[in-house]
Amino acid sequence: MAENALPDPVERALAAANGGDTDGFLAAFAPGGAVDDWGRVFRGPAEIRRWSDAEFIGKRVSLEVTGVRSEGGTTTVSAQVGGDGFNGPSDFAFTLDGDRVSLMRITG
Repeated sequence: MAENALPDPVERALAAANGGDTDGFLAAFAPGGAVDDWGRVFRGPAEIRRWSDAEFIGKRVSLEVTGVRSEGGTTTVSAQVGGDGFNGPSDFAFTLDGDRVSLMRITG
């Protein structure tokens, strides 16, 4: 993988979020996948959907990638977040399970 290349599952998740596609976003996750939003953990498709509807895609999130770094099995994406919710810089650390996301941790 090139230095700034996104793994396919991460690219699919980000594209779905930017496109307002909740089903596509959920499809990027493994069945037991989770979102950790500053210590609040949402596991599985139903919980991730509720979180996303209230705080992510439901807030018309936009993510402009400003940096990518990989360490071990984690790819961290720095992004400028926009939309009707949080706005500003944030980091999203993705852990993969094969061709799906097992964890998306919002870290800052």
